[in-house]
Order: sequence, then C-alpha cells, then structure tokens
Amino acid sequence: MKNFFEGLNDAQGEAVRTIDGPILMLAGAGSGKTKTLTHRIAYLVGDKKTPPSDILAVTFTNKAAGEMRSRVARLLGFDDPSANPIPFLGTFHSIANRILRREADKIGLTSNFLIYDSSDSQALIKKILKSMHHDDKAITPSGIAWAISSAKNELVEPDQYRSMATSKLQLVAADVYPVYQREMIKSRALDFDDLIMELVKLFKNQADVLAKYQQQFKYILVDEYQDTNHAQYQLIKMLAAKHQNLCVVGDDWQSIYSWRGANYQNILNFESDYPAAKVIKLEQNYRSTQTILDAAHSVITKNISRSSKKLWTDLGLGERVHVMSVSDELAEGRTIVQTIDRLRNLNPKLRLSDFAVLYRTNAQSRSLEESFLQYNIPYQVVGGTRFYDRREVKDILAYMRVIFQPNDLVSLTRILNVPTRGVGAKSAAAIIDYMDKYEADTISTLAEPSKIPGLKGKALVEIKKLGDVLDSLKDYQNLSIYELMEGLIKRIDYIDYLNDGTISAEDRVENVQELLGVAKVYQDMDLETFLTEVALVSDIDSLDSLKETVSMMTLHASKGLEFEVVFMVGMEESIFPHSRTFFEPEELEEERRLCYVGMTRAKQQLYLLHASSRMLYGNTQHNVPSRFISDIPTEMVDQPIGSASNTFTDIARQTFDDDFPDEVDTASVVKGDKVMHPKFGKGVVLEISGPEVVVKFTKEGIKNLNLQYAPLRKI
Repeated sequence: MKNFFEGLNDAQGEAVRTIDGPILMLAGAGSGKTKTLTHRIAYLVGDKKTPPSDILAVTFTNKAAGEMRSRVARLLGFDDPSANPIPFLGTFHSIANRILRREADKIGLTSNFLIYDSSDSQALIKKILKSMHHDDKAITPSGIAWAISSAKNELVEPDQYRSMATSKLQLVAADVYPVYQREMIKSRALDFDDLIMELVKLFKNQADVLAKYQQQFKYILVDEYQDTNHAQYQLIKMLAAKHQNLCVVGDDWQSIYSWRGANYQNILNFESDYPAAKVIKLEQNYRSTQTILDAAHSVITKNISRSSKKLWTDLGLGERVHVMSVSDELAEGRTIVQTIDRLRNLNPKLRLSDFAVLYRTNAQSRSLEESFLQYNIPYQVVGGTRFYDRREVKDILAYMRVIFQPNDLVSLTRILNVPTRGVGAKSAAAIIDYMDKYEADTISTLAEPSKIPGLKGKALVEIKKLGDVLDSLKDYQNLSIYELMEGLIKRIDYIDYLNDGTISAEDRVENVQELLGVAKVYQDMDLETFLTEVALVSDIDSLDSLKETVSMMTLHASKGLEFEVVFMVGMEESIFPHSRTFFEPEELEEERRLCYVGMTRAKQQLYLLHASSRMLYGNTQHNVPSRFISDIPTEMVDQPIGSASNTFTDIARQTFDDDFPDEVDTASVVKGDKVMHPKFGKGVVLEISGPEVVVKFTKEGIKNLNLQYAPLRKI
C-alpha cells in the first residue's frame, strides 16, 4: 500500500491525517502547502476509500490546479500524470462553470453559455456608454467594469448597487450595470464574476440544488484562503454547512489582493466561523535561507493585523540581504545586469531563468528593459499582454465563439469588418440593431442580409460572403478543434490579411500559428470545452519557466513563484510603499505584506535596490529609501562595494550629502509651516498624518515624505 506520509514533516503529517471537522492550515511561504494538500487528497482516496467525486478542491490559478492534479495522479499511481483523478479539483471559476452548466436551466440559461473575459466585458460596456451618449473621458469602460466587478464580488445586485452608489464613477456604473446584465443575457454569456455570483444565487434560491451538492461534497479543501472574496467565502460556507469537513489553507501574511476584492479577514476569522476548528501551522520552510526568512519576518511583524508564526529552515543561514544604493533608474538596470553577469561567472550552474526582477508598478519595467536590451540579456515580462488578449488571437476566437453561440453580439461586432471587408460603423450598427430588434441569431441574419434595412452596396455583398462562411461551418460537430480553426482561417484569408507589410506582421502570423498549435493540443475536446478552457486561463499561466530568460514582473505577479536570486527594485518611499498608501493604515499593511511576498520568492540571494533619483511618469523623483529597508536588522544586511551604509538614516544622509541637518525638530511641524529640504528647496506643509507629511515644494511640486527620516527644517 502506498505510504501517503512519506516525506512529510510532523505538522504536514498531522494536516493530512486529520480529515474530520474544520481545519485551518496556516502555511507560511515555501512551507510545502501544495505537497500537504495533494497528500491529503491522495490519503482520502487511497487509504480512506473516499469516492473522488465526494471531494471538492479549489484554488485560484490554472497553474496551481494543474500542479495539484498531476501530483495527486502520481501519488495514486496513475500512469498518465495529466489524468484528473479528482473531477472537482480546479479553480473557483472552473468549478462554478462546471456546476452552472449542469444547472443552467435553473438560472434561465442554456448549457452552452459563453464566458466573457475582461476585454469582452469592456467592449460591451463601451458600447453601452456610447448608446447612453456618455462622453465624459474620465469615465472609462475599464473603470465601469471594475465597479461592476466589485459589486458582484460583494454579491450586490444592480438595484441594490444604485442605492449604494456615491461617487461619479459609481453613479454611472449604476446606470450601466442593469443594461450590461440584460445584454449579457441576450448574448447567452456570463462574465468571470457571474460564475460565482450566479452559483451563490442558485444555492440561495433553490434549497434542493444546494442540498444535492452539500451532500456530494463530503470533504472540501480550499487553497489560498486568504485570497477569497465575499462571494467565494459565501459559496464555500454554504457548501461546507452539512459535513463541516472543511480544510482551508493559506497565509494572511501573503494576502495582497484587496484591490480585487480579497479579504484576508476571512482566514483570520476562520476560528470564530468554525469554533471547533483545529489550527495547524506549517512553519518549516523548504525554499529560502534562514537569513532571508528572518529579514522578511522583521518586515511583516511590523503589521498589527496578522496571525502569529515563525518560519525556520534546515537550508542554513545563507548570505545576508544585499542592499544596493544607485544613482538613478538607469544605474539600477546596469547594476542588475552586472550583478547577474558576476554571479553567473562565479557559479556557472546558474541559469538566466534562476533570476527575477520584481517591481511595484509596471511603469518601472521600461528602464529595466532598456538596460537588458542594451547588454543583450534575454528576458521575459510576466503579466504583460496575455497571449489570449492579442488582437489576432482574439479575432480568431471571436469567430469560433460566434459559430458556437450565434447570439454573441460582442464577438459579432469584432468580426464584422475583420478582415477588412468595407463594413463601416453605420452598416455594423444596422446589423446589430436588426438582430437586437428581432432577437435573431448571427448566422441566420448574415445568411440573408438583404432583410437588414440600411445595408447596401459592397457591405451587403461582403456580409453575404461572411454569412456563407459561418453557415458552412455551423455543423462543426464532426470537425476537430484544429480542423475547424484551420478551415476558418483559410476561408476568410486571415493570414493574407495579417501580411500587410508592417514590421509586426510576422509576429502576428506566428501568434496565429501558435493558436493553431493550441487547437491541436485541444483537438479531442468539444468546442464548448475549448472556449471555456481558453477563457479561464489566468495571467500568471503565461510564465514560461523553461525559457532561458530573466523574469521581470510586478510584485503582485510573483506570488506563488520562486527563484534562486531575486532583485527588488524601486525600494524607495512613494514608490514602495506606494505614496497613496501613506495615510491608510490598512493599505500600508498590505504594502508590507507585498514586500514580504517579494522577499520570500528568493531562495539563495536577495537584492534590494534604491535610487537617489528616478524618472517615473515623466517626472524626476527624489525619494528616501523605503521604510521596509530600515525594518531589517543591520546584522542581516550586507552592503556591497559602492552602496550606502547600513542604517536607514545613514542611507538618507548619503542620498542628501552634507545638507542633511544635524537635528530635525519634527514634533513642532504643523500644517501650513514653511519648510526647507536640501534637494527639493522651499515648500509648504499641506497635510500631516502620524509620521507622514505632504509638502508642496515651489520647484519640485507635491512630495510625500516621512517626518522620521525626511531632512526637513522649518524656516
């Protein structure tokens, strides 16, 4: 019999063995939570003979779900590691999608509904705003989409939202939200947030359906519980109510997604939600050296709202954290390139893929990319334009979606004049208006376009041709995904359309060929499954860990990853922590959690870089080093040659040369005071909140500073 406890430490073994009742597994960074989860699932099936369909296991990314599936398959002795021995193991959205397709008739949909991604939703919102003659440039489709998404994550319906709206954006969103939902229904579509919200509504409204799934899911496991939003929290709470065999795994120290609705209080409140809960702490780290763990611990423990734990490792003390002071963002990039080159010369086993550069905002990547290009160092930017968001890929998928779901007006709008066929805005509007009025589907409408008022000339002829193409492919059931896609691309001469003589044409053609490659992989699937799988791919799934390149990404995108050597750049006040968090204690605590996440991505070496000046967003900034650097005890910090000295204040002194005042009487500074700064010159204090001060300087504009360290003096 397979030993499902082999290779587990005591805490992990206890978490696997304890299967009855609610369990909170507080799993620190790099503590083997995925291993523990997969061994627990395998133990339930292999030793306890639990039917696989009785287990619900959910996580947040396809990558994490795929890794869990393959590990469980290996543990249970499956020959094919890609097999899925647990049918309900997947992301929140994929699980909700599966259940909703089963129960679609109960929510007024057919099982072949489409899933709109963020770009589809924004395209629909843009159309709605235009129909409302809304011309305020400050109100963007992405802003409205965010507002509606936030409402759905809180399970707020359109009529409820209107009574809660206060800001200008929310008031416009209150007008758009109900129209958006009606248009989604017409197109037989749900967006990502609908998948969870509609399932919760179904369970609330139909007790028999809820009872069926409560009975089925005798054991529920939730990964990354600190990242659950209100809707996901309610969904799990409802499903676990009968058996109470709920095992949640997570780390509130790594909760960094409040901006998209995640509520880390869900994990902190678990014991009050489930008084019988058993708490198991996974504190042994298998990733980082002890110095890196201790340095990260010294940062995160400055937070007030958090759980208590202390990570340890058998991997040794390791090198001290390297704090590097550079003159500007260009020197920052050069320093990283030179350090990578030096480390690889010292250790030839280090590959470029062992290095990662992490930054707070995407805008910081520009100067870094310039340095890497200048020195010919291959890199990949993770979380840039997703493959499935590229124009040519979206075009082909829009055609496939119209073939699958002829009521999809968003996809139809996209393909009407792609490739270019002389169908202008007026002709497109005439087609959409006709379909809207008569509730006609795409294929039947385009097959007889002469019925459409206002459609004439070349547009009429070309639309008829498009209708013929779609009509010829509507009976696609006997074709593989690859055959359908390849035939479509040929019928519409899409490759010729892409070969327009521009410098980007070759890349676009290669992207279409890559999509055909994806279709080959999925060719045994039906069209519904293929379109669903593509829609549910997440941003982080774009990371190619096999590429021989340095990875660049935001700190948010780095969660769940690990690298031998990590560079965290822009470690300066106003950059990281971000200036907008200075006066919001909760947001500042999230910045500190984000710093902790970044630091614990490093396995062997961690570099923290700060610049004396930085060109960002078109302005030159002069910010003192980040408070997170000062959180690290000096004995854990190593100063490379040419960098600043250990203490935060000494770093600030070096940054401002001899102009740093010997004594700064900050206690007496009040709003309205005139002050002098050695670099920024004269200014007036606008706001003070605790140690933070906002100063408007005569020449340099508004700056956010920390009174504890800022070299200010009253004048």
